[in-house]
Amino acid sequence: MYKYSGKRILDIIIAGSGLIILSPLFALIVIILWFQNNGKPFFYQPRPGLHSVIFTMIKFRTMTEQKNINENSLTDGQRITKIGSSLRRTSLDEIPQLWNVFRGNMSIVGPRPLLTEYLPLYNSIQQQRHDVKPGITGWAQVNGRNSISWKKKFEYDVWYVENLSLRLDIKIILLTVLKILKPADIKETAIAEKFIG
Repeated sequence: MYKYSGKRILDIIIAGSGLIILSPLFALIVIILWFQNNGKPFFYQPRPGLHSVIFTMIKFRTMTEQKNINENSLTDGQRITKIGSSLRRTSLDEIPQLWNVFRGNMSIVGPRPLLTEYLPLYNSIQQQRHDVKPGITGWAQVNGRNSISWKKKFEYDVWYVENLSLRLDIKIILLTVLKILKPADIKETAIAEKFIG
């Protein structure tokens, strides 16, 4: 029951409340990033959602579009801005995804939506992460984020899909809040290595 209806109700309540409560902070960040990123405060990217259906994920822009003298993009580590680093460390760059949740593309809790280019690389077990909506936070995020291996991330994702419940979602939300309140424990500024299968 919770998986098919209760979870969506919880998502709407939390996302709607979050968008309202965080609106002053949202507006402030938009203004800062507007000036820093030449009028482009948001970052849009296609990501696979429920049953691998592609949707457009939105985040605050944390990297520049800077290129080298050969017009090639710099590495992610070179393009991340100081403000972007702070937003990632405090997870504030994720705030716009509340809109994705409100629209129904994402959930508050679920496996993080990864790059579309990874889809052909998953084995049958890893593919199970798409049996639920992707989330802003998830079991893998509260158990290491970018500091754990891809193998471990997928193990956590699949375990979550198999054990999804209201109790587990509340636990993950509370653990996420604790990690946000202790930014020293968050290593989101580290750029994750690409998944190669």
